[in-house]
Amino acid sequence: MSTYALPARRETPATPPRTAYLIASGDLRERANVAGWPTQAALEAGVTRVFEEFGWTVIRANPVDPETGHGFISSQRMGMRVFADIPADAPLIVAEAVWQYSHHVLAGLRTHGGPILTVANFAGDWPGLVGLLGLNAGLTKMGREYATIWSVDFTDDWFRDGIREWTETGRITHDTSHVRPLPALPESDEKALGTALAEQLLTEKAIIGVFDEGCMGMYNAIFDDELINGLGVYKERLSQSALYAEMLRVSDEEAAEVGAWLTDRGMTFRLGTDDATELTSGQLQWQYKMYIAALRIADDFGLDAVGIQYQQGLKDLVPASDLAEGMLNSTDRPPVRSRDGARILHEGRAFPHFNEADEGVAVDALITDRVWRAMGLVPDNTLHDVRWGEQFGDEFVWVYEISGSVPASHLGGWDKAEGWRQGTVFFPAGGSTINGVSKPGAVVLSRIYIADGVLNADVFRGTVVELPAEETERRKQGTNPEWPIAHVVLHGVSRDQFMAQHKANHVQLVYAPDDATADKALIAKAAMLDRLGVRVHLLGDVAI
Repeated sequence: MSTYALPARRETPATPPRTAYLIASGDLRERANVAGWPTQAALEAGVTRVFEEFGWTVIRANPVDPETGHGFISSQRMGMRVFADIPADAPLIVAEAVWQYSHHVLAGLRTHGGPILTVANFAGDWPGLVGLLGLNAGLTKMGREYATIWSVDFTDDWFRDGIREWTETGRITHDTSHVRPLPALPESDEKALGTALAEQLLTEKAIIGVFDEGCMGMYNAIFDDELINGLGVYKERLSQSALYAEMLRVSDEEAAEVGAWLTDRGMTFRLGTDDATELTSGQLQWQYKMYIAALRIADDFGLDAVGIQYQQGLKDLVPASDLAEGMLNSTDRPPVRSRDGARILHEGRAFPHFNEADEGVAVDALITDRVWRAMGLVPDNTLHDVRWGEQFGDEFVWVYEISGSVPASHLGGWDKAEGWRQGTVFFPAGGSTINGVSKPGAVVLSRIYIADGVLNADVFRGTVVELPAEETERRKQGTNPEWPIAHVVLHGVSRDQFMAQHKANHVQLVYAPDDATADKALIAKAAMLDRLGVRVHLLGDVAI
């Protein structure tokens, strides 16, 4: 008889009929989990009520923890423990009302045998939609089938019909008629430009510098080398500790020069004296040093773009990276000299930064920068969170918002930018945002993502619109008033079409002088992506 210590076989209960299990992936930051729990609890109550109306029972897979006061799965290990007690074939609901770290639950979702439904409340006060789209993108990347749906208050017929379909089939059918593969492009100057730029990138390769991968559990934001190397894009894997060390070498005088430049350009800051709750001059000094340090390290390694994780690595050491990131993304930005003072680094150019080290953004920003510069356009581009939106008059107007890293040109210039302190829930060390309202104008939007094991790109058009001041203020107060906001109307893409198709929590945005130029720039960008072997999709009304 064997004396080996065989592990005991773990038995899970059978799934009761007409029963779904519910989980909620949460934040790694406990203060965010605690603060967001009432919103999450309301979401779960609304979803459960609809299931019960159809004769189904919803079982929460893990109870609310009496010590933490919330029921979020708050670590990868916790997620594995919770999944160990869920029947392998059970219908599973992943409900999200806040930002969530996808890797907390991806191990369980990857091997779960039952149908999966992701659901969120369509609201702006907490970034549940952002979390939902990030999770969906992760599931798409790993080839896991899932259904997804969302609702403002869980009483609308569209939501109820979707839940009914899922309980009957394990699927939810969405309208994706707005999506079409890139057709063969007719010969044009724009196609020729995109093709030439792609061939240049394939031969004169680019390097993206990544200060630590996998920010905030974003599995969807990590792009395998094998996928991007084929584009001529390679990674320089850098450590945030190296960035911090370089920041320590930047003198106070050099940092002060950056601050003086911003002030001369008209940027203002809401300053106080309490580091715990207010923006202080000391916090700004650290942000200026990060900006200088990032450019010097980029110079050391010959980088073409850079991405700083910040969360979680630097958040307990230094103020937020967003002000530095927004400066990097601006063509008009404070000059930074090499360490020996002999050269101005990347003079007269934006230096693309991919916020939160999102490598889909990295590739997109790199390509956009090259196309726009070659066309003689301002290449300043940025990502936004897909935060929320509502009908305004005859149009659905999205709230695209990010924690402060927009280039000042998107706001109309540095004199239209105001620095506010980052919120204490997510940014304990503070730091300034680049707060403002994005100027009206024609924009090209896009997202590069992984599906079916290959790179895909969705490319589409939109318009940033101007809303009345009171409506802008209402939307800012309903989300994060300290963050820059863009009021975006998509061309030929409805709210639910966009949500059903978009495979990311982020969307890339860049301006063009007018619609005609934006159409031409989109063609050049699509041609470049196509020549690089990316699977390109056009969404909505795109003039080809």
